[in-house]
Amino acid sequence: MNEKLLLIPLGGLGEIGKNMMVLQFDDSIVVVDAGLAFPDDDMPGVDLVIPDISYLIENKDKVLGIILTHGHEDHVGALPYILKSLDVPVYGTPLTLAVVESKFSDGADFNGRVVKDKERITLGPFEIEFLRVCHSIADGVGLAIKTPIGLIVHTGDFKFDQTPVDGRITDYRRFAELGDEGVLLLLSDSTNAEHEGYTPSEREIGVALNEIFMRERDKRIIIATFSSNIHRIQQVMDAALRYGRKVSIVGKSMMKLVELAKKLGYLSFSDDMLIPPEDVEMCLPNEVVIITTGSQGEPLSGLSLMASGGHKYVKISSDDVVVISALPIPGNERLVTKTVNLLFQRGAEVLYEPYRQVHVSGHASREELKLMLNFTRPRYFVPIHGEFRHLVRHARLAEEMGIPKESIFILSNGDVLEISRGGARVKGRIQTGAILIDGFGVGDVVNEVLRERKRLSKDGIVVVSLVLGKDGLLCEPKIESQGFIYEREWNGLMEDAKDRILKVVKDSQGLSDSLLEAKIVEGLRRLFLDRTGRFPVIIPILMRV
Repeated sequence: MNEKLLLIPLGGLGEIGKNMMVLQFDDSIVVVDAGLAFPDDDMPGVDLVIPDISYLIENKDKVLGIILTHGHEDHVGALPYILKSLDVPVYGTPLTLAVVESKFSDGADFNGRVVKDKERITLGPFEIEFLRVCHSIADGVGLAIKTPIGLIVHTGDFKFDQTPVDGRITDYRRFAELGDEGVLLLLSDSTNAEHEGYTPSEREIGVALNEIFMRERDKRIIIATFSSNIHRIQQVMDAALRYGRKVSIVGKSMMKLVELAKKLGYLSFSDDMLIPPEDVEMCLPNEVVIITTGSQGEPLSGLSLMASGGHKYVKISSDDVVVISALPIPGNERLVTKTVNLLFQRGAEVLYEPYRQVHVSGHASREELKLMLNFTRPRYFVPIHGEFRHLVRHARLAEEMGIPKESIFILSNGDVLEISRGGARVKGRIQTGAILIDGFGVGDVVNEVLRERKRLSKDGIVVVSLVLGKDGLLCEPKIESQGFIYEREWNGLMEDAKDRILKVVKDSQGLSDSLLEAKIVEGLRRLFLDRTGRFPVIIPILMRV
């Protein structure tokens, strides 16, 4: 029997975020992760981006479950949308499932199955073992997936931290044992494939935080980080306790994650350390530390509101030291820079990378990637989780480590990698891509809508209202615009536009309304382009009486 395993990435390859991988053997499918991505600058009005799961919907009877490696948005954020179309169980560690469950605020049914590291589950022909890994969120796992044709190792997001805050080191021994057993395919995190050496330990941030607390004894300290970075929040709590400060958690997502993590035992602190945000201004600067959202400059986050002077409870002044304990996600650099500038303008001292070490990555750097390759010694290798440049650098690293070039596959989303006992090859492609989330709309923002939004944002809109009778226009055309040209330049151009409309109507007697509208749009488009070099959206409204 010529047994074949199919590997199909639906997201996460050639991009940051939107991680989703399909494994299929005969009529059985398991899915690893279901993440979202944030929109690019050329996606106006779009809130989130998720993978296109058309393939899974077409094969929904074959899908046995979704396996989660950890609770970051780029790995779990698409679930509230995807599970509306796929009624399948979701497997994850306690904190990961708690994060996911918190997203179902509408009370929707969520079929979560809790697993722990070292545990094994069986889904059809797949036996899945959960492997402990370090990452920038607690409870992360890699996966060892036994299939009828061989063993697949999926690292998830990982790093080799020798001194993790929670003491849970990546399970070196088990990865090495799997290498001894024989790994058919390794799927490994490529995010830091361009970074030489080793990724520093999270504990180094604890040392840096202690230095800041000691040096800034008289200042109020505000720390912005990812709400999911439980280990960093724990280190802030420890420093606050050491230096006798109360802690205020500012930001709904931050507060929700802190409550979940404390309830599950991933955070340890006394409840009497906390004060509500509304009490912050009653404290002396040296009595409190604020932990908040907004490390990515998100417009409505806690830190952004503070920086703009719009926060209800926290007012920035020269008494503040703000620590941005995160690196900007690609695409967020301008938002972060804007926030930093506003904070400086309000008199605060701002500490941020690369000028102060106040952040470490949760991803393995090149030496750690080499270790993973050496531990597992796979027959085939597929770099995952990263932009194309990251995948290429990781693939070249694998080649340096002795994996033959023909056994390394740099895939794109939608590629179908077919693996059999006799070999591996890219068999073809399936439909994939991005589904855009805009408010309550899922997938209804298509390329044409984006193009129109870009035109509106760039050149504005012109609305032409006409009242027509049997013999033509009954009154002068009414022209209104927004975002097109400055009012002083309006009158002369609009008179010419009205003349153009009158001529079009006169020359178009007997035409249908749709053809007349098209001719008006074409006539005004040429006029506006010739006179202004702009290309506004033109909407004619015809009323017949």
